[in-house]
Amino acid sequence: MADLFSGLGNFGNLMKGLSSFMPQDDPDVKLMTAQSDVSDLQRQETELYAQIGKQALAKDSGQYPELERKLRLVQENLIEAQTRMKNAQAEKDAMEAARRAGDDARTCPSCGTINPDGTKFCQDCGAKLGAVKCRKCGAALASGTRFCGECGAKQEE
Repeated sequence: MADLFSGLGNFGNLMKGLSSFMPQDDPDVKLMTAQSDVSDLQRQETELYAQIGKQALAKDSGQYPELERKLRLVQENLIEAQTRMKNAQAEKDAMEAARRAGDDARTCPSCGTINPDGTKFCQDCGAKLGAVKCRKCGAALASGTRFCGECGAKQEE
């Protein structure tokens, strides 16, 4: 997944600072914070690898337990941050799906008008609202469909 803050330099730090003023339960804020954490931890991991490499060249030894311990800690934190980012993305996707489902239930299948919650008939054209489903397989159907495109069942008016 592309990192929102990669290549942004100081702008990424500014956005991370501004996120503390945003609602922390908002999935977009959670996603932005997790992406920032992943970016920071990946940078720390790269810096530690560079330090290990520099020391290995300088001393020609292969044993750097303190840097290896730090590297393992950063890698563990990176895995946690990536998990948080994945969870924040899933939460955001679920909220968007719920919003779309709510909009679909209020959208007139005939004219496309979005009606208020609880309305059973379109306030613009009078058509019945609610998802039309196949009586046999349950697939979503457009208003006025005579045969299901999924199972072929005839739909009675």
